[in-house]
Amino acid sequence: MAKRLYIDFLGKKNLFFAISGVLIAVSIAALLLKGLVFGIEFQGGTVMTLKTKPGVTAEQVRKALETAGVPDARNATIQTTQDGSFLVRTSESDPQKAEEAFLKVVDELKLPEQEVTVTTIGPGWGRSVTRSALTALAISIFAILLYISVRFEYKMSLTAVLALVHDALIVLGIYAILGREVTPNTIAALLTILGYSLYDTIVVFHRIRENTRTLTKKTFTEAANDSINQVLARWINTSLTSIIPVTMLFLFGGETLKDFAFALLVGMISGAYSSVGVASTVYSVWKETEPRYQALRKKQAGKPAKAS
Repeated sequence: MAKRLYIDFLGKKNLFFAISGVLIAVSIAALLLKGLVFGIEFQGGTVMTLKTKPGVTAEQVRKALETAGVPDARNATIQTTQDGSFLVRTSESDPQKAEEAFLKVVDELKLPEQEVTVTTIGPGWGRSVTRSALTALAISIFAILLYISVRFEYKMSLTAVLALVHDALIVLGIYAILGREVTPNTIAALLTILGYSLYDTIVVFHRIRENTRTLTKKTFTEAANDSINQVLARWINTSLTSIIPVTMLFLFGGETLKDFAFALLVGMISGAYSSVGVASTVYSVWKETEPRYQALRKKQAGKPAKAS
């Protein structure tokens, strides 16, 4: 019978801490130095869709925006859609001026005659979206802390939330590095990521709790490491079955779906890692500081590992 794979995850805790430390440091640096690019849904502005013709470039569209008198045209976001049109986001918040600018751009670039497709969002609506997003995030984290504290223990709840913050920072850091716009889809993806990441963490925590109820012949770290290995196949399977369809969505979905899928994909990969590399590792190190487990470690020092 083949020997079952056993990985000493917690023996690699310093490597996990180093990886997470670097990722978090890079993410925070990117957020501080480059900052996030918020979509018009948060700061107000205009989105116009221009049906173009062959040979028209994004820079030509930008120059036409400047000629049309669009404010801050140099910082306008110009993206190409799958059907070859241009999706243009500007800071113009006046609907009438936005429609006039659209017609001027069409005339300046001699584009095919088309209906005015302009959506304007006022800054007040953007502030409302921001407040709602932050409120949803705060309530989610509080509910997670409360549930895990009641269902398990407060140390598990705090390390689980630490892993969630870790995942969110990495997603936002990558957005800052790549200069991708943060949209309501990004926030929806972040909230979805909390669920996926928390599920993986709870699976591991549940097994750790079961294996450490009457611990007498192993250290807490050894029992926790056994627990991770016992759910390893389930952890891999659930992660892959979640990541693969999201990857397909990112590769072949439309622009709106790709925006959602990108944040979800980064967060899922980070969440699969953090459930073991952050939550379980930090929890194990923290539990080892308790007098009971310190005494057990001293008792087991120098002895071969035995079944608990």
